[in-house]
Amino acid sequence: MDQKFMDLYDDYAKGSLDRREFLKKLAVLVGSTAAAVALLPLIENTYVQAQFVPVDDPRLHVENIKYPGETGEVLAHLARPKGEAKLPAVIVIHENRGLNPHTEDVARRTALEGFLAIAPDALSPLGGTPDDVDEARSLMRKLDSETTMKNYVAAVNYLKTHPQSTGKVGCMGFCWGGGVTNQVAVNSPDLKAAVPFYGRQPAPEDVPKIKASLLLHYAGLDENAGIEQFEAALKKTSVEYKIYMYEGAGHAFFNDTGSRYNEEAAKLAWERTIAFLKEKLKT
Repeated sequence: MDQKFMDLYDDYAKGSLDRREFLKKLAVLVGSTAAAVALLPLIENTYVQAQFVPVDDPRLHVENIKYPGETGEVLAHLARPKGEAKLPAVIVIHENRGLNPHTEDVARRTALEGFLAIAPDALSPLGGTPDDVDEARSLMRKLDSETTMKNYVAAVNYLKTHPQSTGKVGCMGFCWGGGVTNQVAVNSPDLKAAVPFYGRQPAPEDVPKIKASLLLHYAGLDENAGIEQFEAALKKTSVEYKIYMYEGAGHAFFNDTGSRYNEEAAKLAWERTIAFLKEKLKT
């Protein structure tokens, strides 16, 4: 698949283009609207199927579950190593397009590192994440931030008492999910470790509420507003934290299905994340 097609689709998937403008630009690239419409399923399939760990990986037990949340049952993708007894647990929080195959894949990658991992679907109160990216993004804007945060805090409680959990729970999130990860850290005293990737920072007055250890990943080419204030607030508390800035990498550098994927930064951030989670949740 030509990278220029994937770059264009990435702009569309992340909201820079609406569907009409995306198809118009794709038609210019391939020569006609009919060709663009015919090519679209192939582009979408390539975008969606990019995965490191397949659903049927024989090393894992994978299932879609429901757990009790603030708004009722919350849908989630669960993965854990086969043959393990009790494991530390990790919540994986998706970007602003709902729970997609990429985030489910990240949950499976996490499970392969020796964790009980779940990726909750923030759109559960609205029926779950639809296949259509535009619809998913539109639905995300309709979510109530307070109840959404409580649904993720409920995931901490669910994993803390899960029969295959050691009771130690961490959380990681990306973009929109990075901001939610920070909010879970503020609102759940039971959370042991939090890893937001380029997420919106909590209000300075909320920082003293954080009990979890923090590992903060930021992209050097991102706007990064609020980091200095966040760190200043952290320094006034006893919160353990580390901040890493990935120079030359842009926002969403970890997402290997997008054009802003930076392999070097993503691999380093992942290594740091897994080492951090193992240190905080397995010792």
